[in-house]
Amino acid sequence: MTCGLTSLLGLAFLSALVFRVLQEGLPRLSGSFLTNFPSVLSPAKAGVKSALWGTVWVICITAAVSVPIGVAAAVYLEEYARDNRLTRFIRLNISNLAGVPSVVYGILGLVAFVRWCRFDRSVLSAALTLSLLIMPVIVIASREALAAVPSSIRQAAYALGATRWQTVRAHVLPAALPGIMTGMILALSRAIGEAAPLLVIGALTYVAFVPEGPFDAFVALPLQIYDWTDRPQRVFHELAASGIIVLLGILLSMNAIAIGVRAWHQRSKAW
Repeated sequence: MTCGLTSLLGLAFLSALVFRVLQEGLPRLSGSFLTNFPSVLSPAKAGVKSALWGTVWVICITAAVSVPIGVAAAVYLEEYARDNRLTRFIRLNISNLAGVPSVVYGILGLVAFVRWCRFDRSVLSAALTLSLLIMPVIVIASREALAAVPSSIRQAAYALGATRWQTVRAHVLPAALPGIMTGMILALSRAIGEAAPLLVIGALTYVAFVPEGPFDAFVALPLQIYDWTDRPQRVFHELAASGIIVLLGILLSMNAIAIGVRAWHQRSKAW
């Protein structure tokens, strides 16, 4: 009873929050809002062009780095690694890393990528920092998906003479793909809305250009929204609401594409 009441209160609060964002942001949402750069001097003409493209750059590189490494680590831990103290220690620490606050990853990214690797405040530094942030989530979700595959599939493949890698590649991974994609959706959804790690590594807020490469400076939608909400003028709060709508649109589009691919894979496997 208490859990149900708490859920209803949370849903009501979230609905009220979304309604308020739509009420303030929709009037300013237009084509020019997506094609104009941010501006302090002319907030009526400000837009999210640089932040939008910066987010696209960061999230694409983050996915390209974190997904292959995370899935490969999950395959090794679940299919190849022996069950001993070392592997149990590694699995425990991966689970612990999934609960570390994002600002800690920002400090790590500042030291490792901005200063030590000298990538400066670039798209690459942000993408690598966010990759560290979401990789434990991908590893845990992928391991759970692999563990859910019946062992009879593996035994049948071994009985027909398949090697371990052939079994994993041709049978286990396709069967676990829906669960792996669910983990990817959750992880990338978390990454696209993170602002704390980007603030720590020193990302910019007002950028009047679009990044052309991984070593360029950038601004992301969460940072731009944060900067607008921090200003006292109401017009900036309305701009922040419009930015939130754009961010939600990107997030929902990513999730819809991933869910569609997962559903298509399940139907094709059933056929």
